[in-house]
Amino acid sequence: MGGYRAPTLTDVARLAGVSTMTVSRVINGHAKVAEHTRARVHAAMDSLDYRPNMLARGLASGRSYSIGVLTVDTTLYGPSAALRGIEKAASGRGYSVTITHLTDPDQTAVAQGASLLRSRSSDGVILLQPLISEVESSTVGEGDDLPPVVAIHAGNPGPYPVVTVDQRQGARLATEYLLGLGHKTVWHIAGPTLWYEGVERVVGWRDALVTAGAEVPQVVHGDWSAASGYAAAREVLAHDGVTAIFVGNDAMALGTLHAMHELGLRCPEDVSLVGFDDYPEAEYFSPGLTTIRQDFDEIGRLSVSLLLDLIEKNTSSTQHLVLEPQLVVRASAAPPSR
Repeated sequence: MGGYRAPTLTDVARLAGVSTMTVSRVINGHAKVAEHTRARVHAAMDSLDYRPNMLARGLASGRSYSIGVLTVDTTLYGPSAALRGIEKAASGRGYSVTITHLTDPDQTAVAQGASLLRSRSSDGVILLQPLISEVESSTVGEGDDLPPVVAIHAGNPGPYPVVTVDQRQGARLATEYLLGLGHKTVWHIAGPTLWYEGVERVVGWRDALVTAGAEVPQVVHGDWSAASGYAAAREVLAHDGVTAIFVGNDAMALGTLHAMHELGLRCPEDVSLVGFDDYPEAEYFSPGLTTIRQDFDEIGRLSVSLLLDLIEKNTSSTQHLVLEPQLVVRASAAPPSR
C-alpha cells in the first residue's frame, strides 16, 4: 500500500490548466496574473490542499511571507470577524498570519507589539485596534524599527493606511429607518466610550435625530455583551413612552430582547429594535433582527491588499478607505402601535 504523497507545484498547475511558472507567480503575489487565472490556481490549491514551502520561498525572496495582527479582543464578533477576513485574504496571497494581543490601547503597547512581531520576522502589521488611546495616534507606524502598518478602526487616520466602515452612516441608517416608520424618537444603547465604533455610532444616531427635529434621549452604555445590553435595556425601558431602540451591536440587542420578554413587552408590537453588525445568528433571533451589516471579509481583503502593497512595492501610503454599511431589514422593527 503506497504512502501519502504531498501535492506539488506541478500537480496544482496540471489541475488548474496553467504552467508551473503561473502557479509560482500566483503564490508569490505577482501582479501580472489575470484575476480569473489567479482564482483558478487558488481553487486548485484548495482542492489539493497544497501548501507552499514557505521556508524556501522566504529564503529566495528575503521575506518571511508572514503578516502580524495586533488586536485587543478576539472574543468580540467585530474583531474576530475582521481577523477571519484578514486570514482568508492573507492565505489567498500566500501569507501566514501571526496574532499578538495588546493588553491596553496605549501606543507604547502598540509599538512594543509591532516590534515583537518584527522579531518574529513578520513582513508587516495590521493594527486591529478599535480602542481610543490617550496617546497621540500620529506616533504609531513611525520609526525605522517598525514594520509597514495598516490599521482597521473608525478613528482619525494616522501616518499609515486605514480601512474602516462608515460607522456614523450606519447609525444614521438605523435611526432614520426607525423614524421613517413613524417613531417620534429613538433611544440608543451604545457601546463603550473608549471604542471608536461606539463613539461614532452615538454621533450618527444623534445627528439623525437632530436633523429630523426629534428629541434626543439620554444615551445608555453597555460593553458590547448581551448581559450589558440586558442591563441597559432595563434602564431604558423604565422610561415611559419608549417605542424604538437602536442598539450598538447585535449581542446587546439579544440582551435587550431578553429584557423585553421579562417585562412582558413584544417586539416589534411594543418596542422596535435595530442592531449593528449583522451577526450570522441575527436572522434567527425571535423576531429576526433588523440590523446594520459590515462586510468584514472586504475589510480583511482591503487591509491585506494595502499592506502587501507597502511590503512588496516598498512604498508608503496614508490612504483612508471607507466602506459603506448596509441596512438589513427583518422583523424586529415596525410602525409604533401607540
